[in-house]
Amino acid sequence: MQTSGPSPDRVSFFLRLLAVFVAAGVVSDQTASAQGLNAAGVVIDPAGVLRVQSVADPGLTRERRQAAVDALPGDLQKAVPLRKVALSRLEAELAKRLADGRGVPDDIQKLAGLTRVQYVFVYPAEGDTPGEVVLAGPAEPWFTDAAGRVRGIETGLPTILLEDLATAIRCFAPGEPRDRLVGCSIDPKQEGLAAMQAFLRQTGRVNPTASVEEIVTGMKEALGTQVVSIQGVSPKTHFAQVMVEADYRMKLIGIGLESPPVRMKTWIDLASAGSVAANALQRWYFVPDYKCVRIAEDDLAIELVGEAVKLCGADEVVQADGTRLSADRADRASRAFTETFTRQYPRIAATNPVYAQLRTLVDLVVAAAYMQEHDAYGQAGWEATTLCDEAAYPVETLPAPQEVETAIKAVWKKNRLLTPIGGGVTMHPRLAIDPPNLLMDEKGDVSAARATAKDLPATGWYWD
Repeated sequence: MQTSGPSPDRVSFFLRLLAVFVAAGVVSDQTASAQGLNAAGVVIDPAGVLRVQSVADPGLTRERRQAAVDALPGDLQKAVPLRKVALSRLEAELAKRLADGRGVPDDIQKLAGLTRVQYVFVYPAEGDTPGEVVLAGPAEPWFTDAAGRVRGIETGLPTILLEDLATAIRCFAPGEPRDRLVGCSIDPKQEGLAAMQAFLRQTGRVNPTASVEEIVTGMKEALGTQVVSIQGVSPKTHFAQVMVEADYRMKLIGIGLESPPVRMKTWIDLASAGSVAANALQRWYFVPDYKCVRIAEDDLAIELVGEAVKLCGADEVVQADGTRLSADRADRASRAFTETFTRQYPRIAATNPVYAQLRTLVDLVVAAAYMQEHDAYGQAGWEATTLCDEAAYPVETLPAPQEVETAIKAVWKKNRLLTPIGGGVTMHPRLAIDPPNLLMDEKGDVSAARATAKDLPATGWYWD
């Protein structure tokens, strides 16, 4: 890569020789596979600034695997294709543990090892027989990696956490159904964009031979930190932290500051000077694949199908004052990147656990929206009192991410200056259960699965 500017006779220096790619976050190592040597997560400092952290991971050795399995109850020591979790029974056990001061046991915290929510079954109360709401999906024994992420021993997929389930239920708690936006966004400040534009104009006039390093340093200082905003859930939850981490690490992949976890073309690979509008602000954001719910004819069961997550893009233009307008033309490279990311999502999630966690969050809020819409709580005679009470079961336990540092990568791409990337995660979970989006259970498979799980054991809150 060239490291200094062209001769002064080149016109409009910064528009002719430099393409600058900006994202929220910092450079991190390539993420690990289930057996990899690095593990990545995030840390939030006392000022609320979030950064990627990569740590060495010895991998899941035979000894480490055996120790993790041995620490679990016997009936949780093997992988199963479909484990059932009775939510009111789980909550009753949780409340009892909290009341007598014993704390939350590991099997409850990890929902008996569930790694996906595949089904939600509702069993209405009948006479003296209490009702129940059951989550069912694949499960396996678990371990904690070097980044503190809880993952399945067999697949490396993250285990569903009770605190994320509680957060989702609080979004769509028992009561009057309502729509609710759940998501996050990482965006540059308008004043930062204006300062960056002014810096680039000034640089082109007074120092046309500035090096790439000088340009990058000046842009980073002018742009400053970027703002994190979170909707629908408390920013102090693990749920919120996962959304933010998945969002900005996706952006880092797009601009080449983090290696993709699978072989794929990223935006920086695909972008060309002629395909992107000048001063384009690429915005990439995750949304659910809303055609992800197959529902039983009697509305008492759903199956969550597919990968649940799509990556979308929207193009904007940054003006001199830092305001943003829709671009006149779409960015072909951006569209190709988002389509590739979505198509590769199953492999990406299997390799990088934060994207599997994001998929789980989508599953959980869609399941919670279904439970509220179809009054699963009322039919089962369950009020989710403890899970909905922050005083009884705290989930707002983490520092809230407020800002992220700006990271900049510069490459030579002829005559276009590409400016910061924004975006986020946006979920309208109720859209997934709107009639036009529902997949009907034409063959009766969902109802059949519910029927096979109907015989709850006399005791306990999970069974296979």
